[in-house]
Amino acid sequence: MLFFRTAVADWYHVPSGSMQPNILIGDRVWVNKLAYDVKIPFSSINLNRHHEPQAGDVVVFQSEKAGERLIKRVVGVSGDRVSMNKNRLMINGKQVNTELLESDLTIDQFMQDREDAVYFKEKPVKSGYDNIAQSQGYPIRVSRTMRSSLDSFDETTIPEDYLLVLGDNRDNSADSRVIGLIPRSELVGRAERVVVSFDSDNYYLPRDGRYWQRL
Repeated sequence: MLFFRTAVADWYHVPSGSMQPNILIGDRVWVNKLAYDVKIPFSSINLNRHHEPQAGDVVVFQSEKAGERLIKRVVGVSGDRVSMNKNRLMINGKQVNTELLESDLTIDQFMQDREDAVYFKEKPVKSGYDNIAQSQGYPIRVSRTMRSSLDSFDETTIPEDYLLVLGDNRDNSADSRVIGLIPRSELVGRAERVVVSFDSDNYYLPRDGRYWQRL
């Protein structure tokens, strides 16, 4: 089991809401350690670099700057020119389409209604001051009324073997806007599914509809 978790796949306990609405606090996420590389067990020695991370991938990485393991979404890869202005992401000079949606659904209700192949019902989602927005085919969480010091950054070209990662909860995520671009060598693997999810607001009972949900 230790060999399997070290070399093949592992799970990651999500302690924060930085990836809401897609990943919730209390989710146990399945991490595929063979998604990009084959490494010698119990080491960082890379035997085979067979795939590269793509924009949209949810990755787990061991951040040296943050001093902990983090889970974020790749939004920029080597060679991309990226910038952000008031939560509007620009990649290679083109604005990434972000469509705000509105409804009386809460985030938890929205997640229960989501189906594997459908990112949005045709209903806007609203919860307090938060909106759910569609960006590159996946939902993100942004503030309707509050400005964050992290909602803008100047254009930068991502160098080779580095990635730009952001949390889906744009106003509550310490990501590349705080820790900078992440080295590819820090990748642990690609997060692919929610194995199980425990709701701390409901006596840590399992959440319905989260078992083996695709990310």
